[in-house]
Amino acid sequence: MPRMLKAAIALALSIALSGCVSSVLDVDTRGTQPIPAALVAQMSQKQMTPKSPVLVRIFKQESELEIWKQDRNGRYALLKTYPMCRWSGQLGPKTRAGDRQAPEGFYHVSANMLNPRSQYHLAFNLGYPNQLEAARGYTGEALMVHGACSSSGCYAMTDEGVGEIYAVVRDALKGGQSAFQVQAFPFRMTPRNMAKHRNNQNFAFWQDLKRGYDIFEVTRRQPRVGYCEGRYVFDTDIQSTDPLAACPMTAAEPAIASRSEAERMQMEALLTSGMSFREHAYLDGGMHPVFRAMLARSGEKTMARRTSNDRVPVSRPDAALKDPHSPSE
Repeated sequence: MPRMLKAAIALALSIALSGCVSSVLDVDTRGTQPIPAALVAQMSQKQMTPKSPVLVRIFKQESELEIWKQDRNGRYALLKTYPMCRWSGQLGPKTRAGDRQAPEGFYHVSANMLNPRSQYHLAFNLGYPNQLEAARGYTGEALMVHGACSSSGCYAMTDEGVGEIYAVVRDALKGGQSAFQVQAFPFRMTPRNMAKHRNNQNFAFWQDLKRGYDIFEVTRRQPRVGYCEGRYVFDTDIQSTDPLAACPMTAAEPAIASRSEAERMQMEALLTSGMSFREHAYLDGGMHPVFRAMLARSGEKTMARRTSNDRVPVSRPDAALKDPHSPSE
């Protein structure tokens, strides 16, 4: 690569305010690779096709990314769960450039947000800040799902992992889906996890996210996302385009309301049971246990070779090894 081009890339990276910026490197066929045959076979078994609409769910605490696709009945079903190699920051939303936080919320990704020439193999932009986040004054840009095992506000899935994910969402968009929804959560929103984080400063925000989470859990359909009074609302007709405007009176569907109330009562029962709950304290984000074991066993240089074709270094490996989450929780 010419020296001037290397200098230009280095400059672009150095001036980025936040996020995992992407760069145009060698033009190749990374973005046109087909979905692996084994994954297409799984789709067929689950009555899906490569062109079926797709939905992505992300869970920080568990360091997992789920791919869901519509089946022949029009309901979303889980296709595959991918272990996440790296995310940065703490549980909680991203609010400002440079805070190393990975976004939490609901996002919609269209074809022009896919990047087949990412510095991190392949990527798609989450679209942070969305309309609500921008109205609240949140700052930052270029927050991605991408390859390798390095994060400064992004979700890093390894080159192999993002290769599959990219191919699946690309083909769904080519099949006619105008944009796919990404639901990024701090954790799986179970009564136990909600009880565990009851005193967190972000709890009210997480309660808003849980309403969208519950809709999907009950109906297996994509919730309609809206904004009012500076928060998320779902399946609600919003007249104003101002995310800070007053919310209309709404009522959840009975099945959804019943689930939400039952889980609220379970959370309250846990809180009054005398059980001890302690939130995790992160040094800087997390890493799935599969990759933590690999990192501890093989070291950061070997890990970089295994997770990135370009041997992108693992970000803050010491912090990754201190991720306190256990799959048994």
